[in-house]
Amino acid sequence: MLWEQLTVCLLPPFEGEYSNLMSHFLTNVSDLFGYVLQNCDDSDMVGITISNEVNVADKAIGISFRRKDQITPDVIWSVLGKVAQSNARFNVLDKLVLTVQSVKMPIGHGRIATNGRPLETMAHLKRNIVEVKAEENCLAHAKIISIARLTNDSGYKAFRQGNKILRVVDHLLATTDIDLTNGGGIPS
Repeated sequence: MLWEQLTVCLLPPFEGEYSNLMSHFLTNVSDLFGYVLQNCDDSDMVGITISNEVNVADKAIGISFRRKDQITPDVIWSVLGKVAQSNARFNVLDKLVLTVQSVKMPIGHGRIATNGRPLETMAHLKRNIVEVKAEENCLAHAKIISIARLTNDSGYKAFRQGNKILRVVDHLLATTDIDLTNGGGIPS
């Protein structure tokens, strides 16, 4: 768990900006949260606590743990709006203490590649792995090899090694009228 604490003081708007006070506040708070969360991944769980340094007796504002990509200006505004209605002494122009806690969530990327044996070696060692080396009509080659295995065909070993299989594949494709020029699949 990473923990970071920042003490900030938001600047009041310039003289001409008083008509747009909400926009000024939301922009500053959004920029502040963007800065605080810049080192977190979108999948990290982030919890934020905002307290007033001047009025320490006030309760802290808490944004519950959620993914970083779910912390939006709307979420921040709704939490601050609820607190502003109930806590009269909370002033955003006072010094605010932001405490950010983030937890890196594990992300699965499948199995990590190891320096294991190559496919050719595993296909040789394991009898249930068959490597089809055909560049064209490999699906038909795989079907012929699997049919030969299931029917205990005497040519299975030769087919598996890529020998004597081209004639059988051509015969299969010719007798079944299967067109594998664009690969296999269900016609649309």
